Amino acid sequence: MSRPTRAVVLGGGLAGMLAATVLARHSDSVTVVERDRFPVAPADRRGTPHTRHTHVLVSGGARALDELLPGTTDALLRHGAQRLGMPDRLLALLPRGWFGRFDEMQFVIGCSRALLDWVVRGRVLAEDRISVRASTDAVGLLGTAERVTGVRVRDRRSGQVSGLAADFVVDATGHRSGATDWLTRLGLPAPPEGHVDPQVFYSTRVYRAPDGVAEDFPGINIMSDPARTDHVEGGVLLPIEGGRWIVTLVGTLAHRPPTEASAFAPHARRLRHPVIADLVDLAEPLTAPRGFRVPANLRRRFHDLDAWPRGFVVLGDATCTVNPVYGHGMALAARGALALDGGLRRHGLDGDARHVQRDIGRSADLAWDMATVQDLRYAATPGPRPGPLGRARLRFMDRLVATATDRPAVAAAQLGIYTLARSPAALLSPRVLLGTVLGPRHPARTDPPLRDGEVAGGRNGLTGVDGSGAPVSGSA
Repeated sequence: MSRPTRAVVLGGGLAGMLAATVLARHSDSVTVVERDRFPVAPADRRGTPHTRHTHVLVSGGARALDELLPGTTDALLRHGAQRLGMPDRLLALLPRGWFGRFDEMQFVIGCSRALLDWVVRGRVLAEDRISVRASTDAVGLLGTAERVTGVRVRDRRSGQVSGLAADFVVDATGHRSGATDWLTRLGLPAPPEGHVDPQVFYSTRVYRAPDGVAEDFPGINIMSDPARTDHVEGGVLLPIEGGRWIVTLVGTLAHRPPTEASAFAPHARRLRHPVIADLVDLAEPLTAPRGFRVPANLRRRFHDLDAWPRGFVVLGDATCTVNPVYGHGMALAARGALALDGGLRRHGLDGDARHVQRDIGRSADLAWDMATVQDLRYAATPGPRPGPLGRARLRFMDRLVATATDRPAVAAAQLGIYTLARSPAALLSPRVLLGTVLGPRHPARTDPPLRDGEVAGGRNGLTGVDGSGAPVSGSA
């Protein structure tokens, strides 16, 4: 009779919880090592300050989440999360103008990060084989350069350090992961790193939605345009559970959004369109603005190392952190966990974990490329600029995105890729290529296509709203 197998997950955030549910399919027990204590109800944790800001789960990530934990998105919706169809219920101002309000092509799930983590955590920890060791830090790996056999952990209350044996270890401790140091202590080389820092800052405030707002009120996304120095500020208003709006203002270092309550709405009025400022003027603030320095895009390319120990992989932000303004972080956690599951099915706990790490690395390629190509366009971002071929690619993508605001077939391809639901090969469709060559059919929309009745009193109190928000259908 074989001995029971044991897995350990370092970090109890979304990536860690999804890793635990995967490992429970492949081992007899799973221990999650977490530095915090989990709240019994949806609440922000001290160790995760980023969770207080706007989060979305794009459709590619939502489908991956449901594949790992069937029924999770339905559970989120039952608790008040919002399904925001794109582009019909998430109105976006792109560099050219406002996206047409076409019928739903993709979607995002909008809710507080606290709610999403609580729902996922509850479903994961319902599995008897998964347990949590709270108030505990991971401080190193046990084993050799050939095989990891466990982790060294420190109790945060007593300071006592001990060993925790494991057949398989997953590091999901986030962008501050110590995995590089842990591996070099075992005699392995440090991985090459990619680093692109657009020096982005957030300021976020939560509001009570005003009386009379439609239950299916859309989200508003005023996107920054890194190619223009006068358009580097952005903002998003997202309906979430509990009849609330979460509003995040975004800016680079020279355009850092304020954290003073009196300055928040005036700063929103400086954006390329005043609609978010108009809306928050109608709403009741529930929190003070909270600031946050967004971590740089950082990729630790563990998947490129030739030497890799058995029994260990790195997942989530610990291996790839992308600018959260693009909304891909939670989707990457889910897609990485699916890659972990597929790798373990093929290779097993005792197989060559290097192949599993490479699968995890490949799952982040698209999101990394999208974020870094765009962020390198900010004038203040250090890093190499594209050569002639890269500039030609950017010109094509700019034209495609401009055309997507007006042509449904191009919009479907662009949104499918943005939400990580479709391959970039969708852009090679003759219909998409022809539409992009032809360009937009109509003048740019300068005002958001909010519908009469979506705000109390129709459009009263809102500036520059065209009221032409009927669904649009059509061909390329």
